Amino acid sequence: MTDDGVTSFDAERATLLRVAYRMVGSLADAEDILQDAFIRWAGTDRQAVCVPAAYLRRVVTRLCLDHLKSARVMREEYVGDWLPEPIVEEEPVEDVTLPLMLALERLSPLERVAFLLHDVFGESFEDIASSIDRDPAACRQLAARAREHVRSERTRFPVERDRGLAIASAFFEATKAGDTARLETLLADDVRFHSDGGGKRPAAGRILEGAAEVLRGLSAIFRLRRGNPDLVKTAFVNGLPGFVTREPDGILQTTALLVESDCVKAIYVMRNPDKLRHVEGLLH
Repeated sequence: MTDDGVTSFDAERATLLRVAYRMVGSLADAEDILQDAFIRWAGTDRQAVCVPAAYLRRVVTRLCLDHLKSARVMREEYVGDWLPEPIVEEEPVEDVTLPLMLALERLSPLERVAFLLHDVFGESFEDIASSIDRDPAACRQLAARAREHVRSERTRFPVERDRGLAIASAFFEATKAGDTARLETLLADDVRFHSDGGGKRPAAGRILEGAAEVLRGLSAIFRLRRGNPDLVKTAFVNGLPGFVTREPDGILQTTALLVESDCVKAIYVMRNPDKLRHVEGLLH
């Protein structure tokens, strides 16, 4: 590939990766999709492409659609609760938070693509139509249906940055100390606890619902663990305040908290080591 081809692809890489990750929920799969897009770009007559960015978005979108069709079968066979791979950042990114990514999982592939490209990335329905081989009116309907499904999962009142990190720190300290009384003051009555071990590490077999059940589950974890976790850093995990810990078994874990009115409404714990490799890599 010529240097010009490499340069034009690399100029769009960050945006393309952001699009692909939010479509498929896996950073590793998004990277594979970009690699496939790169190979196709290498074999393209680039002189005939008027707008490389638009062309590459179309290629990535179609590759994501192919992936989503096969991923649905794999998700049905997944052991326990499925969560997207965690993205750990210093600042909150609120366009697609973790609850919204989970809501997107319930959409059809075409609904997900139409919603993300239009509502999140600001593409016109005409451009989306050329990406998914539908007319603009059909794309508008797909996005409207998706919007209705995910409406309740879009954060209307995001927690202020420093307040969110302070609550995350308080939550970590309470879990490290096994202080269920302190945890009870942080949890909303209708809190939900999600944990993804992928069959590789112990995790709750289902979503725990309500403060009483979540506290019972956390108490069981405190009794069974051998040693205390070490705090690696507080940060934003998929747009939510949270933290990264080194667990007693030496493996990383991420915890993200959905906070509303200073109460924790949902807890998302990633324990699957396969989904934490990129986080480990960022620490070295």
